[in-house]
Amino acid sequence: MAGPPGVTVALERAYRDEWTAIVATLARRLGDLQAAEDAVSEAFAAAARTWPGDGVPPKPGAWLTVTAWRKAVDQLRSQQHVSKAGLSELISAAAEERDTDPEAVIMEDDRLGMIFACCHPALAPEVRVALTLRYVAGLTTREIAAAFLTPEPTLAQRLVRAKRKIRGAGIRFEVPPAGALAARLAGVQAVIYLVFNEGYTATGGPGLVRVDLCAEAIWLGRVLHRLLPGDAESAGLLALMLLTHSHAPARVDAAGRPVLLAEQDRSRWSRELIAEGTAVLDAALERRSPGPYQLQAAIAALHAQAPSFERTDWAQIAALYGELARRGPSPVIEVNRAVAVGLADGPLAGLAVLEPVLAAGELDGYAPLHAAHADLLDRAGRADEATAAWTRAIEATDNSMLREELQRRMADRGNPPAAVDSGRPPP
Repeated sequence: MAGPPGVTVALERAYRDEWTAIVATLARRLGDLQAAEDAVSEAFAAAARTWPGDGVPPKPGAWLTVTAWRKAVDQLRSQQHVSKAGLSELISAAAEERDTDPEAVIMEDDRLGMIFACCHPALAPEVRVALTLRYVAGLTTREIAAAFLTPEPTLAQRLVRAKRKIRGAGIRFEVPPAGALAARLAGVQAVIYLVFNEGYTATGGPGLVRVDLCAEAIWLGRVLHRLLPGDAESAGLLALMLLTHSHAPARVDAAGRPVLLAEQDRSRWSRELIAEGTAVLDAALERRSPGPYQLQAAIAALHAQAPSFERTDWAQIAALYGELARRGPSPVIEVNRAVAVGLADGPLAGLAVLEPVLAAGELDGYAPLHAAHADLLDRAGRADEATAAWTRAIEATDNSMLREELQRRMADRGNPPAAVDSGRPPP
């Protein structure tokens, strides 16, 4: 953005802080995400031309919203398929909105509505993630493509098709009615947690952790929690991500290699994130409506508060995984429960939990299953079987750093056991 330094800084700040909210406001009014994005782009272009001469307005976001709306209306007037009655209704509704509360030109409800639209169940899961990162978190197409190792043109086309589907299906940019809110909210939470998981352990590429994606997911979690402060599970999700991400500084060594949980320098864990996550979790639990994210956050809190790996309350962690499994049976939960049970009651007890999962075959390609199996077998003294399990874990791992760590673990046998860290937070 060209212009005097002060104007350039103001434009960049407005783009960073206001773009997603302005697009959300226009998308709600127009029902068309592409039209909203185009109008906001024109508004920023107008600001780049106008502000150097007129000065930066006292409320840049409000100025940009009004300008973008005028650009959108001008565009609608030029389109023959738009009726005068329909256009008049749109303009009247926008004017009434401003007259009712002129200070709230940009409303938080619009951002919440945008989240629900981006995470609509009619859209494919990978599309929901891309839309959320683009229109809620404000990442560029290039940044999203790089994060998920997708060619930028491929991702751009995916977004274009998604926007057409939103318009064609009449998906509304608003919070669902009370009767549908719970089901739709679960989908939103799942998308945010999916972004966090991809950052916590990158699916591919050379690095184990994508701190930028973790940060975006936590930011999205904060937004959701702020917009829905009474929802205990949204609070639980935020707490889970904060507590899990508190380990980030200690999860890799100076060369970027993974560091097992048992070997991490706990003095490097973020006490600030632990304190915040614990406070958010405590407030959520006070509502006495526990759900999966709160239970997982409670597990993360036990890890965060343990003075050492050996003094971790593995029995309580195993019990919490048992409650998670009772509420929603999942083979991934059983893998995590097997690890905890193996540390609380011994490797044979852990293997007993894992056997049904292995027999079912549903997670044959899931590296953490085979890594957990290998570790338990080693600790039980079944070295030959453990070697085969380590080999399967290595073969199923795409992340190069994690694969090298598994190879090191397989070669470094006979040392005191240290629970395998699959790289993934609790399911």
